[in-house]
Formats: sequence, structure tokens, C-alpha cells
Amino acid sequence: MPHYTGIVTLLAILLYFYTGLRVGGARARFGIKAPAVSGHPEFERIMRVQMNTLEWMPIFLPCLWLFAIYAGDRGAAAIGLVWIAGRIVYIVDYVAAAERRGRGFAIQFIAAAALFVGALAGIIWRLITGA
Repeated sequence: MPHYTGIVTLLAILLYFYTGLRVGGARARFGIKAPAVSGHPEFERIMRVQMNTLEWMPIFLPCLWLFAIYAGDRGAAAIGLVWIAGRIVYIVDYVAAAERRGRGFAIQFIAAAALFVGALAGIIWRLITGA
């Protein structure tokens, strides 16, 4: 059973939940009523952080789980933690200034790519070896 991957999945969901709470707080702080998604520049950056995280979840989560199944739970969890760390760096940097988002984006992109490649390699290996 991929217990470590399960924990990392819950941490990723918790991170997404946190970004949603930040959007709600920013709406209150800057007086931006739903459904508006623009107004104050800081609100817009906070909103984009949440949306970008949401955009990456359907890439990250399947790759995380496929890696866990076909390559290993601990490796998937470790790379998943790197992805989460990259998202945290992205959040901090993007909210401070949009042009600073590259570092966090690169970290999480590399982690997601590693999960994808590892999952694909694991699937191919099992197909070839019949394992």
C-alpha cells in the first residue's frame, strides 16, 4: 500500500485548501466581492496562485499515484514533497512579485516531470518484463 503517497496527497490537498483560504482573506481585505476576480494587484496574484495550483493538480496527482504504483511509494512521496516545496516557493515569490515566480515554478515543474517520466518508465518496464 502506498501509505507515504497517501500522506503527500493529503498534504497537497491541504496546500490547495490553504490557497483557497488566502483568496477568501484577500477578498475581505481588499473588498473584492465574488464573482469578481480582479481589482487590487495583490488580490490578483493571490487568486492566480490558487488557480495555478488548481491547474497543476490534475497533472501532479495522477503522476504521483502512477509513480507510486509502478516505481515505488517512497520515491513518489519524496518527489511529491519536492513538488509541494516548489509550490510553496511559487506562492511566496508570486505573491511578492509576479516576475519572481520562476524559481518555484521550475522546482514544481521538474518534480512533476520526474513523476511523469518515472511512472512511464515503470509502466514500460513492467510491460517488457511481464512483472
